[in-house]
Amino acid sequence: MLQAFIFDVDGTLADTEMAHLAAFNHAFADMGLDWRWDVPLYTRLLTVAGGKERIKAYWQSQAPDLKDNSGAGLQDTINRLHEIKTAAYEQAVQDGAVQMRPGVLALLCEARAAGLALAIATTTSPVNIAALLRQALGADWRSHFAVIENASTAPSKKPDPMVYRQTLAGLGLPAQQCLAFEDSENGLQAALGADLATVVTPNEFTAGHDFTGALRILPSLQGVDVAQLREWHLLVSRSNA
Repeated sequence: MLQAFIFDVDGTLADTEMAHLAAFNHAFADMGLDWRWDVPLYTRLLTVAGGKERIKAYWQSQAPDLKDNSGAGLQDTINRLHEIKTAAYEQAVQDGAVQMRPGVLALLCEARAAGLALAIATTTSPVNIAALLRQALGADWRSHFAVIENASTAPSKKPDPMVYRQTLAGLGLPAQQCLAFEDSENGLQAALGADLATVVTPNEFTAGHDFTGALRILPSLQGVDVAQLREWHLLVSRSNA
């Protein structure tokens, strides 16, 4: 029987990637770097999970000979870039530049009213999560979720299933009683690695990903209700029995 919904954050709960992209470019300019990521490049970089990891991958693959302006070590520079980027993203959220995806808030409210537990399983930073959900759900946003796992608690990034396994442990539920929501191939693979049935809602950055194994692939959660999700989950549970 379905007992919990587990949500990814970036790209799943909200259309965050354009704001993230702008924040990365702000950080590069602030640090005096001549890097500028455009949408096609950032789309490719999203196959690398984690903001710091994304910066490092770009530095090493696109500009391997570039030196630190400050003379600091590579990781120190990456850390500073990510700090600046995170602050810029948080400001963008506060300024209303990030919107929740269609149907998300309605489904969260309906699920809570139906007695389902809600959880977050993401490998983004706690600051990013708080900025987004404080804006969308209010100052008591944490009370909506029974478990919150993020980059600080699950250092192995998706597609590693660590964050989902830790979420299941926190919920005290088997995977067969939960449903995951994702937007990317890495996220789907992480959820499947934890044996979770998964609904995928791709966005413009992930539309070309391979979603083999997803329970359903939907344009958004608009019009999707708990009864429908229970029915889909029950069908897959019976087929796996």
